[in-house]
Amino acid sequence: MYYGFDIGGTKIEFGAFNEKLERVATERVPTPGDDYNKLIDTLVTLIKQADETFGCEGLVGIGIPGIEDARDGVVLTSNIPAAKGRTLRADLEAKLGRKVALDNDANCFALSEAWDDEHKDSPSVLGLILGTGVGGGMVFEGKVFSGLNHVGGELGHARLPLDAWLFLGENAPLLGCGCGQKGCIDNYLSGRGFELLYNHYYGEELKAIEIIGNYREGEAKAVEHVERFLELLAICLANIFTGIDPHVVVLGGGLSNFDLIYDELPKRIPKYLLSVSVAPKIVKAKYGDAGGVRGAAFLNIK
Repeated sequence: MYYGFDIGGTKIEFGAFNEKLERVATERVPTPGDDYNKLIDTLVTLIKQADETFGCEGLVGIGIPGIEDARDGVVLTSNIPAAKGRTLRADLEAKLGRKVALDNDANCFALSEAWDDEHKDSPSVLGLILGTGVGGGMVFEGKVFSGLNHVGGELGHARLPLDAWLFLGENAPLLGCGCGQKGCIDNYLSGRGFELLYNHYYGEELKAIEIIGNYREGEAKAVEHVERFLELLAICLANIFTGIDPHVVVLGGGLSNFDLIYDELPKRIPKYLLSVSVAPKIVKAKYGDAGGVRGAAFLNIK
């Protein structure tokens, strides 16, 4: 059995999957706020209960909104105060007496989509989340590639490429990022970035859903903004694709529901690629909020 945990700021979602990767159990419990021991005990209790139910010791995978330091296993996260600065994986392994896999929730999202029947034979799948921020995960031959420092796929903290900056023109906003740098893609291509850019150019604070609604009604500013954003997105993705060259790209997050993206990107991206390149297949994620727990469980697939 494969056990997956998606640990968020307010809830922990658990899922158990059989050898056919079918989900056979689900449970949600509150995430302990600042009590680390309670967090560990909560995870152990859910695991032991599942072991008893299924008559085996399941393989445990955990997805978190953060990164495990590759040097010492310390968790870097702002959304789970109880786990911040703690060696969550090692401490849980000590309690359970078995190995535990742990990875970033964006990597789990990508892995979940990569193991979908439609994509599982693809040599490489890039998962991109266009949500509050920009998250990413890279899956090669069915395995997450985390990299030397466990930051593989953190594409939101790559800087805007030169051609994107020139495209935005003399009035381009140089946006600061929570990571301490400026010009990170996270602040331009995310749902938040979509709104920030609109505010910068038009001086109005509107939600993404309002801007898209105005676009569909043909409102001039919204149409101009969406045109600018789609071209910016195409330029940035083409630069990413030139470096990674994925076979399939799966989009998640709020902006992934803007279906115009899937019509426009294949037409816009090729002119920014090398002449020998074609754009990869770009599709919408299938599993939504369930992707994190699915991907966490699949971290242990051999």
